[in-house]
Amino acid sequence: MIALIQRVRRGGVRVGEACAGEIGPGLVCLVGINRGDGERQAKRLAERVLNYRVFADERGRMNRSVRDECGGVLSVPQFTLAADTRRGNRPSFTPAADPKEAERLFEWFVTELRAMHPGTVATGRFGADMQVELVNDGPVTFWLEVGPG
Repeated sequence: MIALIQRVRRGGVRVGEACAGEIGPGLVCLVGINRGDGERQAKRLAERVLNYRVFADERGRMNRSVRDECGGVLSVPQFTLAADTRRGNRPSFTPAADPKEAERLFEWFVTELRAMHPGTVATGRFGADMQVELVNDGPVTFWLEVGPG
C-alpha cells in the first residue's frame, strides 16, 4: 500500500462542482492500493502517515507529525500510484488491487485515520473524476510504502 504525502497550507478535492473534502494546514495523502494489500497494511500506513515527522519544531527541524500539529489529513484514492512504470511508455496497472477491494481498503484506511487522529480527516471520492487543489508548504513530499508480510 502506498501513500504519497505532501505537507500543505491547505488542500481540497472537488467532484464536479461539489466540494468532497477540504483541510487547512496538514497533509494531502494520495493513496494507492496494490494486489495483496489488506487491513494490516492499511492500519500500518495510517499510523505512518499520522506519525511521520514532516513539520518543523521550534528549532526548524522536521520533528513534528501531523498528529502533533493536530493538522488536517486529506486522503485521496489514486490507483495510478500502483502502476508499473519500469518499461515502455505506457503504465501497466497489473499491480493495482481490484477496484472493489481497493475501495474497501481505502475506506478501512480512512476509518483507521479517523480513529487515531483528533484533527480533521477529509477524503476524495473513490472512482470519481476529482480535481485536487493544494498549496504545498515547502514543498515537502514523501513516498511511504507498506509491503506485504
